[in-house]
Amino acid sequence: MSAPGIVRTSTAELYDACVMKNYSRASLTLARGRGTQVWDDQGNCYLDFTSGIAVSALGHCHPHWVAAVQRQAGELIHVSNLFRNPNQAELARRLVQRAGPGRVFFCNSGGEADEGLIKLARLHGVKKSGGEEGKCYKIICAKNAFHGRMFGGMSATPQEKIQKGFRPLVPGFVFGELNNVQSFADLIDGQTAAIFVETIQGESGINPCTTEFLLGLRRLCDQHNLLLLVDEVQCGIGRTGKFYAFEYAGIAPDAIGMAKGLGGGFPIGAIWVRENAAELFQPGSHGTTFGGTPLACAAALAVLDVIEREKLLEHVSHASGPWIAALEKLAVDFPTHIKAVRGRGFLVGVQLAAEPPPYVTALRERGLLVAPAGNNVIRLLPPLNATADELAKSVEIFRAVLVAKA
Repeated sequence: MSAPGIVRTSTAELYDACVMKNYSRASLTLARGRGTQVWDDQGNCYLDFTSGIAVSALGHCHPHWVAAVQRQAGELIHVSNLFRNPNQAELARRLVQRAGPGRVFFCNSGGEADEGLIKLARLHGVKKSGGEEGKCYKIICAKNAFHGRMFGGMSATPQEKIQKGFRPLVPGFVFGELNNVQSFADLIDGQTAAIFVETIQGESGINPCTTEFLLGLRRLCDQHNLLLLVDEVQCGIGRTGKFYAFEYAGIAPDAIGMAKGLGGGFPIGAIWVRENAAELFQPGSHGTTFGGTPLACAAALAVLDVIEREKLLEHVSHASGPWIAALEKLAVDFPTHIKAVRGRGFLVGVQLAAEPPPYVTALRERGLLVAPAGNNVIRLLPPLNATADELAKSVEIFRAVLVAKA
């Protein structure tokens, strides 16, 4: 039944009438997808290099993923975490196999994963304080970070556009300079419980942590009995050519937050916690209604299957080199438009000299979907199985837009 007074029928009209206005959406209605391509409701085809903001790791409607989700939907969808289910156990095993000895908690999103890490840090602080609450609770994060839009994650995100209107925020967060170990060291005191960073800052414009920085943070945490919490929500699950982006630095974090690509389009998040901290969560200290359902875990297991069977980590590592080099050539050829190209694997930011919206629109009109980010950056996030030809096509479209604007 339609709401009183609403007789509109098109998707655009229904959005205008019924959906909240908290997103600046493109004037585009996507109707179906296959692989790296999507089609709008007018039949126009696009190369989708947003991947649902790094979510659709296998592209759209990968046959193995579709079959796994369809099969599980006909068997068992939800039982709650009051009971065990085989898919959750197997997914936990495979994530532990990737991350190292420890335990996994499943949730529904990156925001929830980050909230779980913040709660873990608080519990570690209580343990450091001999059981006293409110004495050791401070978490050091990076300037320009993005850790979600819930109150904990928002408080760990020092961006006015995220925090404005929601103060007072959760206390206990301080911020150092990315890739400046000393600035983090200077913030450590007796109240400090953890350090929390994105391996590659995504929303702020694709800003990678250096190897030296991550190694330095690990040393600080070891010296001061702090937890090293790593946010891999956007850069994890193979996006950089390693399963986790921090692997390039050779560090061992104490906990990892993940989501986005893990479910390949089905909502699922997770935190992995090393054995030394995994017992901090006890019955009653944290929970979720929908986290780790049989259906969500079936989707994630299918993603891991395809990453392994199709050797997608190797593919991303191999194919990203020439692609990034071609994007860097655009920066050389069009210096008045492109200031820098940053990133790793299939997580790349093109920093523009001007604001992104006109470029995003022009790229879309030529058949390439991209996502904007902070600091005048356009994010390119192809599915992990995007081919060399599709990568080359994205550069060709980008070049055509720059030529038209020159």
